[in-house]
Amino acid sequence: MSISLILFGTFIILLFLNVPIAISLGLSSLAAMIAGGIPLSMLPMQIHASIGKFTLLAIPFFILAGNVMEKAGISSRLIGLAEKLVGHKKSGLAIVAVITSVFFAAISGSGPATVAALGAILIPAMINNGYEEGMAASLMATAGAIGIIIPPSIAFVVYGAIAEQSIGKLFIAGIVPGLLIGAALIIASIIVCKDMPIKQNKKATGKEKWAAFKEAFWGLMMPVIILGGIYGGIFTPTEAAAVSAVYGILVGVFIYKQIDFKEFVDLLVESSVQSAVVLLIVATASVFAWIVTTEGIADAVGSAILTISAGNKILFLLLVNIILLITGCFLDAISAFYLFVPILLPVAIELGYDPIAFGVVMTVNLAIGQVTPPVGVNLYVACPIADIDLKTISKSIVPFLAASIAVLLLITYFPQTILWLPNLMKIK
Repeated sequence: MSISLILFGTFIILLFLNVPIAISLGLSSLAAMIAGGIPLSMLPMQIHASIGKFTLLAIPFFILAGNVMEKAGISSRLIGLAEKLVGHKKSGLAIVAVITSVFFAAISGSGPATVAALGAILIPAMINNGYEEGMAASLMATAGAIGIIIPPSIAFVVYGAIAEQSIGKLFIAGIVPGLLIGAALIIASIIVCKDMPIKQNKKATGKEKWAAFKEAFWGLMMPVIILGGIYGGIFTPTEAAAVSAVYGILVGVFIYKQIDFKEFVDLLVESSVQSAVVLLIVATASVFAWIVTTEGIADAVGSAILTISAGNKILFLLLVNIILLITGCFLDAISAFYLFVPILLPVAIELGYDPIAFGVVMTVNLAIGQVTPPVGVNLYVACPIADIDLKTISKSIVPFLAASIAVLLLITYFPQTILWLPNLMKIK
């Protein structure tokens, strides 16, 4: 018990002192190892074991692919296509924001990247067309969170590695929940914008729509190549990440011609830094999770949750959602996975809940966490673009959070909404 107090107590104290999450996880793990008499020689062994996995190679490749396609101007082309299709409708730009977020999510795999790439264009455009600043920023932030649900998703790669589940199956299982959240956000935005003095754009002609489609074609092909290659048995998810990076470079350099040699070098450096940050979190979080498991903390907490829920699956899932929604206010998805998968997944399996569906439920919870203060990363990306403060966006985001949570409850208690597509495609 003393080790668990030192482990979690040190971690919480460091978090409140604003120490970076990776360092907080590492230092709290080190303190627990010293207190518990665990040989420190185990530390480098666990770090090497955690990041020395072929599966995790997908992370730097997907990060590079997303960065390349962002710099290649794919975001503006996707927005242009969506505007031509639905921009003339009332609340048209709000619908455009959601649709392009779904498409860009299938390229970037990251929530903040989606908000940054699309929000820089869409938030000012929405404000200029009569949308309230808080509404424009909060919708973009919430829609951007779909970035870790729609495949390819770095979150699914990490969950699959920890839970030893099929990443390909997780990818396909994330499609329907991602689309459901998109649909819920569109409905919420139409209701919120009902009384706003919004300007409506002129309806595009068929010729303009075709021209916009041709411009966006190469960007739209990226998720088709990635998912088609995986489910066609041509390559694994990790190999698909490498293919997507090469494809993005070819499109950015030779087709859209918006990336020169200097920008390409800068992209490599930027992607390397981002990958290093993610993998440092993976390394330190895995040591933390290893201590939680080997010291019996995971079993003890899992048994306590099982006791509290009295073996009732409905109550257990409600507890899981509450725990993860609160966790999402403070931790990123990768850290949360390493902390809670060893604790919650065994209980879920014992109660007969599918581990693939559970991974999607966890991911959706933590996607919502990207837009909940105080550490909602998407909010901090959207606020400066709209020139508003955290208080303003936190008020405006309530209806979009409500829409997202409604979908979360739907997929939690009706897991067939998650599993029917991978089962239909017979993905293993």
